[in-house]
Amino acid sequence: MATQTTKKGKKLKALVKLNLQAGKATPAPPVGPALGQHGVPLMDFCKEFNARTSKMGDDLIPVVITVYEDRSFTFITKSPITSSLILKALKKEKGSAIPNKDKIGSITKTQAEEIAKLKMDDLNTINLEQALKIVEGTARSMGVEVK
Repeated sequence: MATQTTKKGKKLKALVKLNLQAGKATPAPPVGPALGQHGVPLMDFCKEFNARTSKMGDDLIPVVITVYEDRSFTFITKSPITSSLILKALKKEKGSAIPNKDKIGSITKTQAEEIAKLKMDDLNTINLEQALKIVEGTARSMGVEVK
């Protein structure tokens, strides 16, 4: 990655993307190895992430961490992962191993719409119908029917 300078005048060292359980980040893997190699103070990140996500339940939260040359960092949290929201609606642990043959359950169109509305900021569309199609596609790939 070529060195870039941000608005604050700091030089960008790395962008790290992780999926972490809300409010439960620890210096253990995957956080430790991903951030430790860039010299980020692990406990500072964990405390800040846990404080910011403590009210989000147990959802998996995507986080994008920007690491600078001086070992400082900033991060952005996104909305929970679509597949984890679908599994939460079904009260299941994981999706189907063979989604085209083995179905693990079904969600209603209304539930899919609620998930789409929650995910709208992070999806690459501003149209609710298109967002609904994205959610339905994710559900299909997990062996979940949308009725």
